Amino acid sequence: MALLVDAEWIDRQNKRLGRLLRDAKLRLPNACIEDLDYPARRQLDRSAVRQLATGTWVEQHHNVVITGPTGVGKTYLACALAQQACRRGYRVLYRRVPRLFDELALARADGTYPRLLTRFARIDVLVLDDWGLAPLADAERRDLLEIIEDRHGNRSTVLTSQMPVGTWHDHLGDPTIADAICDRLLHNAHPLVLQGPSRRKQPLEKD
Repeated sequence: MALLVDAEWIDRQNKRLGRLLRDAKLRLPNACIEDLDYPARRQLDRSAVRQLATGTWVEQHHNVVITGPTGVGKTYLACALAQQACRRGYRVLYRRVPRLFDELALARADGTYPRLLTRFARIDVLVLDDWGLAPLADAERRDLLEIIEDRHGNRSTVLTSQMPVGTWHDHLGDPTIADAICDRLLHNAHPLVLQGPSRRKQPLEKD
């Protein structure tokens, strides 16, 4: 009987994990913490990643900010952290920021904007990839503020960017909105700054 109970429990857990991973729509669904590597030139802090793998940052509603030049593995690392969160039972959703703004613009046009914001607000871990690739329109700044404000202190956000954090305020443009976004994103964030050459030609990880 004990074996049957264990088998049923494992089956249910596997189905739940499969559902969480499908719903997350990760760009790199096979990315995982165990496959990360730590060459010195990359400057990826092994102890920081090990701590993030415990999931405490999600429990405490902290954020993770991953920055570095193109090709160094920011997306892979973000998806690996997101997959780890799924394995711990958290709801995850991945969005590239340019596509996110398109999605929000369409929702505003068809009247589903409030419902979409509510959906984002309820996700345990929201991954925002490729932040800062292009200048922001006023509506996009306000959209980002709405998402971050809803999640602040209640949920966790993983954000990747090629831009150093110190340039974000200027990139956002509007000083008032920039102050609000940066304060809410960064005050409890775990920063991971990646360095080194592009890894896209290497077999282990992808950005």
